[in-house]
Amino acid sequence: MIVLPYAADQLVLGSAHVARRLRIAPVVVGVIVIGLGTSAPEFLVSGTAAAHGDTGIALGNLIGSNILNITLVLGVAAAIRVVVVSATVVDREIVLSLVSVAAFAVLAAIGLTWWGGLVLSIAAVVALVLLVRWARTDHANQSVAEQAAEFSAEPDASRRPSMRGEVVRALLGLAGVLLGAQLLVTNAAGMAARFGVPEIVIGFTLVALGTSLPELMTTVQAQRRGETDLLVGNLFGSNLFNSLIGGGVVGVLSGTASPVRPHAGVLIAMVAVSVLAWLLLRRNFRITRIGSVILLGCYVLTVPVLLGT
Repeated sequence: MIVLPYAADQLVLGSAHVARRLRIAPVVVGVIVIGLGTSAPEFLVSGTAAAHGDTGIALGNLIGSNILNITLVLGVAAAIRVVVVSATVVDREIVLSLVSVAAFAVLAAIGLTWWGGLVLSIAAVVALVLLVRWARTDHANQSVAEQAAEFSAEPDASRRPSMRGEVVRALLGLAGVLLGAQLLVTNAAGMAARFGVPEIVIGFTLVALGTSLPELMTTVQAQRRGETDLLVGNLFGSNLFNSLIGGGVVGVLSGTASPVRPHAGVLIAMVAVSVLAWLLLRRNFRITRIGSVILLGCYVLTVPVLLGT
């Protein structure tokens, strides 16, 4: 858990700086590099688990992370300061995230196999194209992209690392995430076997908490800087990537093996908290401390549901 958030941070910053040096548009840096980078631990951990045959850990991590991002992380952000977001983000990007989470929930309930993974992977490509197109053409989304670019801004030229240094930084970050994912999955599987706890429960709780730390760190930093559109977009975007890319990877790597079907209550909770957060934001395009209490309360209420599966 210690390796993952630090390595993910280096992966995001290194990749963002390389992209900026290559003169890639800030829109693309914001939507893809930072969005995918902060979600890298989730789908790399889940992909590693699925490749090892630990599908319960893989699915549990994705579902648990989706719940934690909306209840715990967004709740903590609103407790620090009121979260204000643009109407465009609420009505478009967040709705796309909700549809993605719902699609993942349906396929997980049926039993996520290779064909379901293929469907989610195709949907991920479509979603990425939509996000980049919206960001290029819409002023509100350009603002989010600019916030993302500022978030990953390079230091002064006198202290700026070389291009080679940034590439090495990104590669070391990726290696650290892969190593952290391997260690986390191995330890989680060992704990499940030792204590007789279902793998999916370990995935829901400990593994999901570990992979959600980068989102928590990014969210706290963004909230302190007042970059709330970036904050909300990062969390709901993370859930979109978890559901489509993470779910796609798990489904494809699971192949034709007998699928793990999560408890219906957990899947309902995952969709319900996402819809609740959207409704809170849709009301006045903000989440106050009252909303923070509601979201954190939902986190407390979902823990017994996760542990009881």
